[in-house]
Amino acid sequence: MFNGADWDFDTLKNTYDAIEDIALNELKLDVYANQVEVITSEQMLDAYSSIGMPLMYHHWSFGKRFVRDDVMYRKGYQGLAYEIVINSNPCISYVMEENTIVMQALVMAHAAFGHNHFFKNNYLFKQWTDADGILDYLQFAKRYIAKCEDRYGFDAVERVLDAAHALMEQGVNRYSHPEKPNLAVELERERERAKYEDETYNDLWRTLPQTDTDDQDVDEIQRKMRIEERRAQFGLPEENLLYFLEKNTPAMQLWEREILRIVRNIGQYFYPQKQTKVMNEGCACYVHYSIMNSLYDKGLVSEGAMMEFIDSHSRVVFQAEFDDQRYSGFNPYALGFAMMQDIHRMCVDPTDEDRKWFPDIAGNNEPVETLKDAWANYRDESFILQFLSPKVMRDMRMFMIDDQSASPHLEVAAIHDDNGYRRVRRSLARMHDVSVREPDMQIVDVDIRGNRQLYVQHTEHEGIRLEKAEAEMTLGYIGQLWGYGVTLQAIDYKTGEILHETNYTPDDLSAA
Repeated sequence: MFNGADWDFDTLKNTYDAIEDIALNELKLDVYANQVEVITSEQMLDAYSSIGMPLMYHHWSFGKRFVRDDVMYRKGYQGLAYEIVINSNPCISYVMEENTIVMQALVMAHAAFGHNHFFKNNYLFKQWTDADGILDYLQFAKRYIAKCEDRYGFDAVERVLDAAHALMEQGVNRYSHPEKPNLAVELERERERAKYEDETYNDLWRTLPQTDTDDQDVDEIQRKMRIEERRAQFGLPEENLLYFLEKNTPAMQLWEREILRIVRNIGQYFYPQKQTKVMNEGCACYVHYSIMNSLYDKGLVSEGAMMEFIDSHSRVVFQAEFDDQRYSGFNPYALGFAMMQDIHRMCVDPTDEDRKWFPDIAGNNEPVETLKDAWANYRDESFILQFLSPKVMRDMRMFMIDDQSASPHLEVAAIHDDNGYRRVRRSLARMHDVSVREPDMQIVDVDIRGNRQLYVQHTEHEGIRLEKAEAEMTLGYIGQLWGYGVTLQAIDYKTGEILHETNYTPDDLSAA
């Protein structure tokens, strides 16, 4: 199809067509329509800065990231991603014009078909994201925030965005499926909010704060009943901090609430990607590896092109050893690709060990169908727990260290035997559980009859506390949006005991 590194759009189109034929007719992938866009390195940096989206509202943090990445790239301290792919319909894949034709082929196979298939078929993306509507919603968000800047000023909008961005990780629904953003609904909401005041907020907060003396004659049973009624009125506990603040804060205007809604909808859109990094990249690497080898087998690419491909592919799936200064944990590309290749091997050439550990798939001679089923029905945690094999653990030299703060020594807690393999697998799977990686913070109460103090609880697991400075900054952003005092309580997950409290008052907010 091509010779050398140079390419033109006809060559790119012919290469895409050959890749598409293999992806759809041999691998039987199910993908959204593709839109491949060729961009410059500066445009790639710009896409980096706006969290990889083709449309995004303005915020200073995006420009700050662009300047940092641009300086690092031009000084040679960091490279650029080969591609960026958008979970949308059509699926948008960005490729850099500086790439060679071999790299363009790898990128199109990886992004336009590997990631594309995963986006369309994985259950998390199907349940939590709307590929058909995301671009329209981003256009609405960009236009709405620009209007707010014109009407209320850049500083006022920036103040809300800063706080909302800081709380975005705690502004998602982790367990209940939220309603997907719909542009028609959002436009109608915008018109309603512009025309009417929301009576719920006014009615809820119309009374002046009362002092604690008003409750001195109330017995303990009545007090508990009042607390439960109040918690039921607000739908507490609430894990989605931005949702609670959008609906219930007494100190915000309607346009500010809409900005909170926009930020949490964008945060929700990216939530599945955080749970499927290993699987998503492993799927894309497996697909590009299979397609490029098929192109070579068909005589469509030369040995020189395959050597370039193998060099680039090896860089992507490189895994540093634990004692290497470059080691920073498991490379999701390396782990995902190793597991995908291992599942393929078990399906076509199983060992006795494979038949013992994976009787349902060993020797079924349907590697691609087995992988497609896994891509559709698992996330990283469950995928590792189900499919990580002893062979991959041996190949990647996995072992488990038990590090107790009270002990002066480290203990090698799991080695390469049946029990050790299971412990390593459980431990690695748990490391990819979002509920373990991210703090469990919930709004549990609000004193609407008193000083309107908001109570947020962080459940501590295994003695892991929030970093003090970060916790205080987060508390400040919550207080800024709430407009009154906030109390952060650390709770022991076993006993429910309050371990310690941090308070933020309106005086702290005004001083900050």
